[in-house]
Amino acid sequence: MTVGDYINNVRQTLRNPISIDLMFLFIVMFLIMLGLIILSSASSSISENISGSPFYYLNRQIVAVIIGLISGLFCFFLPMHFWKQLGPFLLIVGITLLILVLVPGIGSEVNGSTRWIRVAGIINVQVSDPARLCIMIYVAGYLVRRNKQLREGFVGFLRPMIVLGIASLLLLMETDFGATAVLLATVLSMLLVAGARIRDFVLFLIATSSALAILLQFFPYAMRRFTGFLNPWDKDVVFDSGYQLTQSLIAIGRGEWVGVGLGNSVQKLFYLPEAHTDFIFAVFSEEFGLLGSIALIVLFFLLIWRIFRLAIRSAKADRFFEAYLCIGAGTWIALQVLINLGVSMGALPTKGLTLPLISYGRSSIIMTIVTLSILLRIYHEVNSNYNYKINRKTQKR
Repeated sequence: MTVGDYINNVRQTLRNPISIDLMFLFIVMFLIMLGLIILSSASSSISENISGSPFYYLNRQIVAVIIGLISGLFCFFLPMHFWKQLGPFLLIVGITLLILVLVPGIGSEVNGSTRWIRVAGIINVQVSDPARLCIMIYVAGYLVRRNKQLREGFVGFLRPMIVLGIASLLLLMETDFGATAVLLATVLSMLLVAGARIRDFVLFLIATSSALAILLQFFPYAMRRFTGFLNPWDKDVVFDSGYQLTQSLIAIGRGEWVGVGLGNSVQKLFYLPEAHTDFIFAVFSEEFGLLGSIALIVLFFLLIWRIFRLAIRSAKADRFFEAYLCIGAGTWIALQVLINLGVSMGALPTKGLTLPLISYGRSSIIMTIVTLSILLRIYHEVNSNYNYKINRKTQKR
């Protein structure tokens, strides 16, 4: 697509009434603002310790949000057929990113994991974020092109599984087990909705579970993190793999019903590691209490419900590429929220996944906003198409 083509698409979009899911947009913007507010509190101590300013991480996150909104606006004016045609190229981009991060001198190692590429010496990009979106777009296009083979034979199921297997292997080499689990579940949900046979799923799940169980034996650190949540108060793990969880549970417990108040968290004062990233929900619970935590969960539930509702609406309009992409995006956000909250509350092993739109993470929030902007584009196109069909039916009557 040339610059001229893009400008023509913008003009064509603006020439007609733009359909926007206002409830969806309000929830997204509210979560972004809420995330900035709680981030300013959760990161103030570590920011001042690192830079001398309590707003160091907040300012960086605000810049990322602005970049995300500009990128999202750009993506909103791209028609969905463009994304569909771009699928194979995006797959190459996604796999290339996962390979590049493993190349010495390109990938950056943090806390024993190599998941980031530094761009222009300014921003660390966690490659699993753009790679996930690239793979989802490719798989959505594949499910439209090869739907019959997927439903009738194992080969149709095997092809996307090969792609998924390569991506998962590369993520495991980065020791990013959380992103691997989310990617696997996201793509499998798309295949299941597209009509893949249950027996193919069962065979794949057995093979995957066996492979992961074997791999865990070769990563003692991951194994300790995987089992540490079962009894984090045990004297052998309370100051090791169980330390983050115990501090998180203390923070959640201190919040009680209404919380200790914004900015009054004690656990963020260097007691709880990663208070502004992976465990920001614990700080939120401490400051806003059980009632505030329930309100946050309800907001995420409404956001995910709107995404799956859009998937159903897309399918009814015979726009299956859009429907599969909505299923993938909704599953990804739902899983990441579920895992992050589960980890913070001790229901799941520590995975190192951020809370979408809330946690600090510049590449994460940029890609999340871009993904949600594409969903807004889907709503615009599907709603216009849906209204067109209704008008045609009315005219015929």
